Amino acid sequence: MDYIIASGGKQYLVSPEQKLTVEKINAPEGGDIVFDKVLMTIDGDDVKIGRPYLEGVSLSASVIKQGRDKKKIVFRYHSKTRYHKKRGHRQPLTEVVIK
Repeated sequence: MDYIIASGGKQYLVSPEQKLTVEKINAPEGGDIVFDKVLMTIDGDDVKIGRPYLEGVSLSASVIKQGRDKKKIVFRYHSKTRYHKKRGHRQPLTEVVIK
């Protein structure tokens, strides 16, 4: 059985016992969280679509670790004007496993 969930402004296709990296969720490592924004369930030919979310359907997951992504470089440059700016950004992430 597969599910499509919404978390952090993004949608993810998940199945049980799958590891998933999502935007930061405030939960301690080893703690449990609940994804209640389930958009769709897929079970073979049986597909249920929510408007926008399915009522009474939720997924639980446990937090494996909190961390940060690789550094993203933002570089702005204008030719012939000696203008350049370099900035970096590391997005905080949460790694979970679906129960």
